[in-house]
Amino acid sequence: MTIGSMLIYFGILLILPLWASSRVKKTYQKYSKIQNSSGMTGRDVALKILQDNGLYDVRVEETKGFLSDHYDPRQKVVRLSPDNYHRPSQAAAAIAAHEVGHAIQHAQDYAFLRFRTALVPMASLGSNMAYFLILGGIFLQANGLYLAGIFLMAFAVLFQLVTLPVEFDASNRAMNQLVSTGVVTSSEHRETKKVLNAAALTYVAAAAVAVMELLRFVLLYLNSNN
Repeated sequence: MTIGSMLIYFGILLILPLWASSRVKKTYQKYSKIQNSSGMTGRDVALKILQDNGLYDVRVEETKGFLSDHYDPRQKVVRLSPDNYHRPSQAAAAIAAHEVGHAIQHAQDYAFLRFRTALVPMASLGSNMAYFLILGGIFLQANGLYLAGIFLMAFAVLFQLVTLPVEFDASNRAMNQLVSTGVVTSSEHRETKKVLNAAALTYVAAAAVAVMELLRFVLLYLNSNN
């Protein structure tokens, strides 16, 4: 790679995640200040959708942090950050419904979620060890180590790619549930979509960066062996 292409490459790696994160925060801050028409907090929304889908064994809890919302499949808990747990905002409703979307996926044994869960051990190993193996392969001139690093990194990249359909599906489920339960009116569709789409951007950016990194190391390996 030339110096110019390297600068462009690393610039994209740096800017893309920052842009996605900034977009999420900006969208969230805007719609967290606008109350939803139902007057329901994120907790209320999550409980209603869970009950309407017969998921009485899934709890809803408050968790610390900013935008730390998530679904824990091991403990069957939807955890919402303080603002989303307590506020009746459009953003809180959208995010709570999205996390419940994951709970519905879990209950229905959604294939991509099951596949992603199965990838967790190797993806975690890849995230922790891939760079060490690749660097070891470079310094020791050991192709085996380098290829092992690429192999492990591929699992981490695959995890990021499989995350995309999981997150998009959860957002689609969230939108459908918000409409069918009457939490969101037709006039709020656009705003709710903006919140859900902004959140999805972070996963798209993460997947793009992961793929670019993997391709870079594959190309470096191929070039070094020509």
